[in-house]
Amino acid sequence: MPKRSDLKLTKRAVDALKVEGKDAIFWDRELAGFGVRVHATGRKTYVVQSRGPSGPKRVTLGRHGELAVDEARKQSALIIDRIKRGENPVHGPPEAKFTVAGLAERFMRIYVERHLKPATVASYRSVLDKYILPALGGTAVAEVGGAQVTALHHRLRNTPGLANQAVHLLSRMFVLAEAWELVPPGRNPCRRLRRYRTQPRERFLSPEEYRRLGRALTDAEAESAVWPPAIAAIRLLALTGCRRGEILNLQWDDVDRTAGDLRLRDAKAGPRMVPLTRPVLRVLDGVPRQPGVPWVIAGQRPGRRLTGLQYYWRSVRARAGLDDVRIHDLRHSYASRALALGESLYTIGKLLGHTSVATSARYAHLMREAEKEAANRVGGSIGAHVTNGRAG
Repeated sequence: MPKRSDLKLTKRAVDALKVEGKDAIFWDRELAGFGVRVHATGRKTYVVQSRGPSGPKRVTLGRHGELAVDEARKQSALIIDRIKRGENPVHGPPEAKFTVAGLAERFMRIYVERHLKPATVASYRSVLDKYILPALGGTAVAEVGGAQVTALHHRLRNTPGLANQAVHLLSRMFVLAEAWELVPPGRNPCRRLRRYRTQPRERFLSPEEYRRLGRALTDAEAESAVWPPAIAAIRLLALTGCRRGEILNLQWDDVDRTAGDLRLRDAKAGPRMVPLTRPVLRVLDGVPRQPGVPWVIAGQRPGRRLTGLQYYWRSVRARAGLDDVRIHDLRHSYASRALALGESLYTIGKLLGHTSVATSARYAHLMREAEKEAANRVGGSIGAHVTNGRAG
């Protein structure tokens, strides 16, 4: 039950109420059960609470400013009376439950589609449609608990990365549900779930594998076995360390030969420049420009850019005998080769477009390996003289 209070709720008194950190409810001294919840954001809503035959009930009336305090007090008196008699405290049909499916649509429309890139939108939509909504779509948001989330996570245990991704997406939805006041604060059912451990996949091309890839691209080009712009895209990915979308979205206007840069306007972390090296220029010079097509990597459909690079990549990697290599591994291999040549993590981060050194730190162990190899070479050279001189 509400605590006794010495405060009489008036407009002036409610206007003056403030809290720091956590939300708090201030109760009226004259009408027990009538109060105002003050949020840390400054927003204030009138509430009423009382105990009836089936236990305590609390009802939210409306926002301060939109609902006058005197009117809120009158409504509270009527609601308290209904609660004590065991009646529905609010007249009218019961409000429809807000489901996970409704939250998902609002999450996608208001947040994801406005703030994230198309590839991320498509990825989120796929996880929702295939895994989250079939399991929880019809469940009321307020009824989703840790047990339901754990069951979803366990159901996807054979693909731990996907299982973690589904829970991460669901957690983000509930974070915004709290911000939208669809659930009470601290009501995220994903918060305490322990994610599956996953090992980051690392696959780097060796010099011999680079040679095999080069031969496969040359042979496919000579035999006209692969769409020529797709071959150019793969070569550019290997030579720049760019992400697939950055190359596929590259337009001819982004190729600044005067400044010697590729201007990536749609990079993951924002616009950035990539040095226009001689090998990159040779690839670009071999790409024919199609009239009316702004993209460097044109698709087979007239006037469109290439979208299905994975299809062509599977053909090329099969020729090269690199069946376990993904397109994204070309980016990792670029970083690995840079480290082998003595470049710093900071420089590599700049080349790859990382926004923080922490992202580049995933390659730190490769730097350590390069240091050991250098130490062995230097130590071996010196040891040939030093150890022989001490030999007995």
